[in-house]
Amino acid sequence: MPTVIGHHDVKDKDHWLASPKREELFGPLGITNIRTFVNPQNPTQVAVLMDVPDMDALVAAMQSKAAAEAMDYDGVLPETLVILVEA
Repeated sequence: MPTVIGHHDVKDKDHWLASPKREELFGPLGITNIRTFVNPQNPTQVAVLMDVPDMDALVAAMQSKAAAEAMDYDGVLPETLVILVEA
């Protein structure tokens, strides 16, 4: 099961950290061990680290309306999103 990092910028890190949307979007995909990170020098830069059992399902989910709505709710700036997969 690959470990995946998604990093991006947000409008408000406190709102992003408190949001239930990550679990709502990723939980049904079997994604586990979801951990959040914040750049202490620039708190608008954040990351999510997670274990992903099905990369195809994650890619499809990230292209869905539900993902767009979750990112909007969380204040994610989608143009800054970068996803890295453990090599």
